[in-house]
Amino acid sequence: MSLWTRITEALTALAKGEGLSAVFDKLRAPPERTVAFTIAVIALSAKMAKADGLVTRDEVTAFRQVFHIPPEDERAAARVFNLAREDVAGFETYAARIAAMFRAEGRPCGVDSVLCDLMEGLFHIATADGDYHPAEDAFLHRVAEIFGMEEAQFRRMRARHVPDAAPDPYAVLGVSPETPMDEIRAAWRAEVRMTHPDRMIARGVPEEAVKLAEKRLIAVNRAWEEISARSPGRAPERV
Repeated sequence: MSLWTRITEALTALAKGEGLSAVFDKLRAPPERTVAFTIAVIALSAKMAKADGLVTRDEVTAFRQVFHIPPEDERAAARVFNLAREDVAGFETYAARIAAMFRAEGRPCGVDSVLCDLMEGLFHIATADGDYHPAEDAFLHRVAEIFGMEEAQFRRMRARHVPDAAPDPYAVLGVSPETPMDEIRAAWRAEVRMTHPDRMIARGVPEEAVKLAEKRLIAVNRAWEEISARSPGRAPERV
């Protein structure tokens, strides 16, 4: 059964008058994490689109980059987006239910967390048009707080995604210029391990969304190469 068929079934199971936010209460079993993850990204993306008041073609394209949606399943994806946009529940309600679901499985927003994968998807969509709106930043910052993400972790993720002529490679890896090279290398390797598609799928990210790993991996490798180049006598390792 395809991911989108399972999403359609989850929406059909909603009782008459229930909002989309209620769907997360019905998807607590681990096999349905991929369904919950996908609905969460779509729902929070719809709420985020209202934050800056505009849904651009670039943002729609970015969503398709995060999720491969076959033509026959576009209606199911559109239904989720519209239900979230029309739901009277605020985005904090969605974020809190999503956080509670994954925390119940011992998955806070730390290293190797599906909640952090979800934040990656939201950042990818928010920055797709090259314009990171202050309202989007406030939205994502609040979602990160609800997910339990530490401030330093949020800044590190933002450094990887937000358009900048010269992103700070140390910020991308969550280290400082004074950090010993061995620790910087360890931070880089940890980011690479966390980004491996197999690890993401094991966390509950659907196969349709593992393209999230590509942008993250490019950013962390570029940061490591730049830092390594600044260290005399060291040739950067590669993965």
